[in-house]
Amino acid sequence: MVELTRNPTRPVRIGSVTIGDNNPVAVQSMTATHTQDVNATVEQVTALYDAGADVVRIAVDSKKDAEALAEIRRRTKANLSVDLQENYRLAELVAPHVDKIRYNPGHLYHHERELPWQDKVAYIARVAKEHDCAIRVGVNCGSVDPAKKAKYADNDSIGPMLESALDHCEFLDSTGFTRYCVSLKDSDPQLVIEVNRRFAEARPDVPLHLGVTEAGLPPDGIIKTRIAFEQLVSRGIGDTIRVSLTVPNSRKTEEIEAGRQILADIAAGRVRSVVDFGLNTMNIISCPSCSRVENEAFIELAQQVKAMTEYANKHAITIAVMGCRVNGPGETDDADLGLWCGPNFVNLKKGTEELGAFSYDDILGKLKEELDKIVASLA
Repeated sequence: MVELTRNPTRPVRIGSVTIGDNNPVAVQSMTATHTQDVNATVEQVTALYDAGADVVRIAVDSKKDAEALAEIRRRTKANLSVDLQENYRLAELVAPHVDKIRYNPGHLYHHERELPWQDKVAYIARVAKEHDCAIRVGVNCGSVDPAKKAKYADNDSIGPMLESALDHCEFLDSTGFTRYCVSLKDSDPQLVIEVNRRFAEARPDVPLHLGVTEAGLPPDGIIKTRIAFEQLVSRGIGDTIRVSLTVPNSRKTEEIEAGRQILADIAAGRVRSVVDFGLNTMNIISCPSCSRVENEAFIELAQQVKAMTEYANKHAITIAVMGCRVNGPGETDDADLGLWCGPNFVNLKKGTEELGAFSYDDILGKLKEELDKIVASLA
């Protein structure tokens, strides 16, 4: 076993688990069922809990989701985190039933745009304190605060993420609420490493949740995530983790298994000293299946995209396959080709350019047409 020096982060309690302060690195996952399907969601929460999940996250997008969450809480012992998505006002409805509230700074501007984000965060912190909840400030490369993004060059994704996280930490501290952790996620492991390294240097006291967003299908998704975790956890950075994989509901426990295995390998010293992500080859990123997915055909589509694009594998082309309208539009912008899935159609993009919406039956053919054009341009 390797003795790892951990960053001196402060303790943050999430239900029965405490992260930071040299506690064991916690492993998390997220349900992929529709939250209002209480039986299915409870079944998945139970499976993740039995697999060793320290925290299970559930997405809540509406009052009906919040009502379902109350029943889910009654039927599980798992430590629950809730993903507020775009409606921060749902905090008061969900806080009585969870142990942690996660909000995304980039989503706070969607509602009540005239209200400063500071007022919204103060409200969330007040609700969290009243109901004994921790908070996660979840900063994501594809949905960063537009005011922050406007201050940086288009090719600088780290700058706005880092500034957003640090500003929110400073503001939460000013309110007297310090029971929070932070996550800074990207689909590129190298950017995950760099932004978390820089944040940990600036705020070594704040616990970090680590993850590579849209890591994709196993085994590739596990490899991408392993690269980031090895380089961060082995340097004492990271207090809780999630391996985000595109897998069917019945296989969601693989996220917990993969996370535990990566942590065990790091503890045993089985880590890389030099990381090469291999950006000279095809890179397919896809989001983890979660309750925001409106058509489960998304998972099969991601697998089909991977198989269909094998012929172009030697080219440095990035294809993003996103499962919902919340993250899909923004998080496909940096890909050469992007797909984001709705209930009945798949939206195809080339960079930030929208190419149209196509049926699930037609999308692979349209994707291949565009991919062929890119391959030809590289010849």
